[in-house]
Formats: sequence, C-alpha cells, structure tokens
Amino acid sequence: MSVYKDKKTGTWKVCYRYTDWQGKVHQSTKRGFSTKKSALEWERDFCNKNEGNLNMTFADFVEIYLVEREPRLKENTFYTKEQIIRTKILPFFGNKKISEIKPKDVIAWQNELIKSVTKKGEPYSVVYLKTIHNQLSAIFNHAVKYYNLKENPAAIAGSMGKSKGKEMLIWTPKEYKDFSFAIMDNPVSFYAFEMLYWTGIRLGELLALTPEAFDFEKGTVTIDKSYQRLKRRDVVTTPKSDGSIRVIVMPDFLRDEMKEYIEKLYKIGKDERLFLVSKSQMHREMSRGCKEAGLKRIRIHDLRHSHVSLLIHLGYSAVAIGKRMGHESEKITYMYAHLFPSEQKDMGNKLNKLREETA
Repeated sequence: MSVYKDKKTGTWKVCYRYTDWQGKVHQSTKRGFSTKKSALEWERDFCNKNEGNLNMTFADFVEIYLVEREPRLKENTFYTKEQIIRTKILPFFGNKKISEIKPKDVIAWQNELIKSVTKKGEPYSVVYLKTIHNQLSAIFNHAVKYYNLKENPAAIAGSMGKSKGKEMLIWTPKEYKDFSFAIMDNPVSFYAFEMLYWTGIRLGELLALTPEAFDFEKGTVTIDKSYQRLKRRDVVTTPKSDGSIRVIVMPDFLRDEMKEYIEKLYKIGKDERLFLVSKSQMHREMSRGCKEAGLKRIRIHDLRHSHVSLLIHLGYSAVAIGKRMGHESEKITYMYAHLFPSEQKDMGNKLNKLREETA
C-alpha cells in the first residue's frame, strides 16, 4: 500500500490491495484524509484488520465481528447486540488494542457499569448487567476461536449481574378475571390479554398472530412467528428458538372468543396481523386495568408465568408444560421448581417405611 497527496484536492489518499475470501486480489483507493498522519493510521489499521492482526484496536475488531456475525443472527437479535456494543462496550474499550486488554480492564469496566444509572436515574438490572457482560465475552471468544487471541479476559475477570432478575409474580384466575373485566371496554385489549393469560404465549408471539394461525375446527393456534418494532419498521421473524414453534390447543371458550374477534375485523386478510397495537400500548393497558381492578401491577411476561402456575396446579408434568410453552422441560423445572409440589417429604416417608420393613 502507498500514501499519496491528491494535488487536485490537497487531501491525502491511500492506494491499497486486498485479497477476498475466494483468493481474488482487488485494488482500491481510500480518499479524503486531511493529513498524511491520518492516512497512515488508516493504512495501518486496514492492514491489521485485513490480516487478522490483533494489534488492531478493539473498535476495528468489533467491525469484523459484527460483519461475520450478522448473517447468522435474526435481525432483532443482531440489533440488540449492536446497540449494547455501541453504547456500553465501545466507549470504554474502543481505542485499546484488543491484544492488550487485561482482566483488570474488564473489572474496571464492570465497576463503571455497576455504578451507572438509566435515564430514569435507576441502576441497571442484574439481568441487563449480565447480558452486557455476555456480549463482551462473546467478542473475545470470537477472537480466541478464529483469530488466535491467547485468552478471553472477560471470562477470566468473571461475570457480573445475574441470569435471573425480579421475582416472578403470578395472578390467580380470580385476579385475572377482575383485570379482564376492567379492560373489557377495549375489545382489542380484552382479546389480546385473553390469549396471553390462557395460552401463555409471549407478547411478541401475540402481536405476530394472523387469522391463518387459527384452526377453529381443531381449536388450535400455531405459534411460528414473533413481532418486533425495529428502527421504525414492523419486523416479523421466527420465534425465539426452534423449540418455540408449536401448536397450542385452546380452551373452548377462548376458541369461541377468538373466532368472534376475527369475524369482527372487517375483510382482514388471512396473513394480516390481528393486534395492531404497540408493546407500549399493551403496557399502558396493563397499568390501567390493574389500577381500575385494584390489583398489584405485574409485568406482561408474568402472565406467562401465571399460565405455567395454572398448569402445574392442574398436575401437568414439566415435559407437557414445556411443549406448550416452547421451552425445554429442564428449563421449566429450573425456572418453576418452587411451584411444583414437593416430593421430598414423600421420599422421606417411603425411606422410613423401607427401613422398618427390613429391620
């Protein structure tokens, strides 16, 4: 590569060659540098990135990482990852050479985040802190696996935060009935919350529902899409994981309610969304219903927890519940272990009996 001054513009330019992934050599020019120094710095950084040299800055490596990860991720997942990296990681590590970042640097960064607050003046949740750390660790893991970085300093420093956040809150059927009565004046809200409470689907899955998802003869609803609002666009993707694609049998009353609701939607197409509301509107309706019914305010996601609680109370196994909720049975057992009837006392009694029989 070579650096030259452009006599016509008075700026500097870099003429360079690079080899693509198919082994083809290309030649190009980068123009518009105000000084020779800035052109040389760009030339050095380009060489490091092109050769996978870990003397590049962390910011330069992040550009490589994002390009290589984007095709493998859903749009909403990639958007979340990119936002966290840009706002919570790059400001601290961006100008450091990735090969020189040490565990002590990661600890210093963690301490800064732990002391930080949101726009509302509240500390970051323990779950969010862990999510941020996981994103940093993923970048270093990529460097270790594909670019010969010796070790992952984020892994050595240890994580921050927790994988489980606020305690899950649960509504009984009576509490939900009071809530649904309070919001019955808004039909869209009423039918939406009926689906959330009596099927346990996620909010994104609800907002992606279309008429073709329902089979009223069989009384089922197919969950195979999820809705997100990204960059002022409506984005519908597959659900959270492959296991989240499922067919749910609705109770008869819910089947009849949803049939009634769809029939009221004038000339709706079979692939058009049933609930044209935003997540923020749903949260406002949640608050309104709780206030009018005199109920404790729970999160919308707690309706999913409430549904699992109902199924456990009815005696269903973790395997059966997992299939309905789109979770592995192990995760159901882990998340809701405190709700399952305890078998410890029964085990103790049977061991006592066994001991007596062999005495």
